[in-house]
Amino acid sequence: MATTILLLLIINFLYITLAYDPTPLQDFCVADHTSTLTINGLPCKDPSTVTSDDFFFRGLHLPGNTTNPLGVALTPVNVNHVPGLNTLGLTIARLDLATNGFFPPHTHPRATEVLTVLEGSLEVGFVTSGPAYAQFRKVLEKGDAFVIPIGLIHYQRNVGTGNAVVFAALNSQNSGIIEVASGVFGAEPSIDSEFLARAFGLDRKIVEEIQDKF
Repeated sequence: MATTILLLLIINFLYITLAYDPTPLQDFCVADHTSTLTINGLPCKDPSTVTSDDFFFRGLHLPGNTTNPLGVALTPVNVNHVPGLNTLGLTIARLDLATNGFFPPHTHPRATEVLTVLEGSLEVGFVTSGPAYAQFRKVLEKGDAFVIPIGLIHYQRNVGTGNAVVFAALNSQNSGIIEVASGVFGAEPSIDSEFLARAFGLDRKIVEEIQDKF
């Protein structure tokens, strides 16, 4: 009995210690974009050279240019635009979607995303991992927010009669993005078209036509 209790305590301790929030080791680590060092992140500036501008961004009130095939625009605020974000695990962005505009299915392998609608109506959905592949979707109106768990395939599309403006926050300074269609059909070098035809249950000629588009 004593051995069993001890084992349960150890397992419980492991669960507790594995659930943690990483904490920076200094007040800030402003990115030094001039450094040639290669590390997992960006080197820090000398603190004596840091200014308020390293923590500042102006322009999120400006609409993005949505005159493209997808009808969308992304205005990111990340470590490339605000060096003071380095090591803090945060990226934000403004998303503009024209009428019928959409962000195709994609994933962020290193971040959970929170979307908040500022204007318009937005349908958002994500798909869980297999074998269920369950879809969770919602039409968001002004003031609504929706969470997309890390790494899951998701999409956004404007379902209103006018433009949509959305605020996005991601808990990584480099969340990454994998567009499903572009990744599969636009890979370089190309994935074998015969294999893709078998994998997707499509005619090989159709697969090659899709690959040509990407």
